[in-house]
Amino acid sequence: MKPMDEKMLHELVSAVVKRISFEDVVKDGGFSPAFEKVDDAVEISVKAQRKWQFEYSLDKKKLIIDSLKADLLPQVEEFSSLALKDTGMGNLKDKIMKNRLAIEKTPGPEFIRTSCTTGDEGLVLEEHAPFGVIASITPSTNPTASVINNTICMLSAGNSVVFAPHPGAAESSIDMVQRVHDSLISHGAPEGIITVLSRISMKNVGALMSHPAVRLVSATGGPGVVNAALSSGKPAVGAGPGNPPVVVDETAHVEQAGKDIVAGCSFDNNLPCTSEKALIVVNCVADQLKRKMLEEGAFELKDPAKIEALKEAALNEKRTDPNKKFVGKDAVWILEKIGIKAPGNVRLILVECELDDPIIQVEMLMPVLGMVRVPDFDAALEAAIKTEHGFRHSALIHSTNVDHMSVMAKVMETTMFTKNGPSFSTLGFGGECPTAFTIATTTGQGPTTPLSFCRLRRCNLHGSFRIV
Repeated sequence: MKPMDEKMLHELVSAVVKRISFEDVVKDGGFSPAFEKVDDAVEISVKAQRKWQFEYSLDKKKLIIDSLKADLLPQVEEFSSLALKDTGMGNLKDKIMKNRLAIEKTPGPEFIRTSCTTGDEGLVLEEHAPFGVIASITPSTNPTASVINNTICMLSAGNSVVFAPHPGAAESSIDMVQRVHDSLISHGAPEGIITVLSRISMKNVGALMSHPAVRLVSATGGPGVVNAALSSGKPAVGAGPGNPPVVVDETAHVEQAGKDIVAGCSFDNNLPCTSEKALIVVNCVADQLKRKMLEEGAFELKDPAKIEALKEAALNEKRTDPNKKFVGKDAVWILEKIGIKAPGNVRLILVECELDDPIIQVEMLMPVLGMVRVPDFDAALEAAIKTEHGFRHSALIHSTNVDHMSVMAKVMETTMFTKNGPSFSTLGFGGECPTAFTIATTTGQGPTTPLSFCRLRRCNLHGSFRIV
């Protein structure tokens, strides 16, 4: 056997290195995007953003982001499982669907277009430019999907991101940032293009939002964190609260409506802010709708004592907010807590109640759906307005009456309005739209895209450059 000289040894080592996955190298001591100190995270993010903006072509950025999507798809079950284990909320099947949606349908750099106008006075060019460093506050309800969705949107616009995850989803959020960062730099992005705070506290989040190098704050979560973002003195993208009502009128395709409502309301145990939270149905079709919903996996709770026990367990003492221990739990688990053993195929708890009942008026964030009967569409619309609380977040209708659909869309003024489909169709599941996991109702950007994280810049060439 021929002795191994230095050149042969070098070639062998190189071949072995190529066969080791990038993820393994990082785990063995490579760069970590997690930082305890806000200043450290922002400092490297500033440097990375300047490189990303000025040294990377649009084609290169798109190639890196497309490669990120390809890298994440084979891992989706793994990090979906971690999100479920970390938060104890939702269910694995739907989390996998949500993460796949975030990977496959979040728009990239191709979404950004330049406009040009010419006339007798010359030429005007308008382009969408990055803000710079973005502080992204992410929720416990969609920890991994939010990191994926926000990374793709924000980097596509030319920004870098410092993530501040919800403390109830810290492990899965930090793990997701690491996975995304590993992929990005393995395809040529600068180190630190996304970072994450590993020490999570309101003090650190406040320091991040007020840091002079942070140019935009994006917050998804409860009213407290959204209000803090709006008070930061920075441009903000704020996803406020919602309590989406779904109306079913007398002209609806009732069988399809029943199927869609159960599917939408039970999706990931009702964690999405766009999910059906209150059912308002015209009385003449209510029984038919209920029968279909029961066939699709709804469980009707009728016993007044059990209904009271449900409210006692699933709401806080004042009955103004959900009990956090029940948020995102499945219907069978909730029923067991009030002494009812239900079949494993139960997906949703249905409760007939009055309009002022807290099951209707509170955003439950669990598969518990209050149902209110009304005499006609006008009464249904009035009830929907009261239920939605003026958040202007999301609402739904099942109807074949064009006037009813049009009037409700105008009157509700919600950012998301779904007609004749499950709520998740407006997020891109079976709907002709890009996906978003930050629904910026409070600040008006709506379902976010790369354009939501750009600022418009205008360049005017006066009196020149028109060729006609």
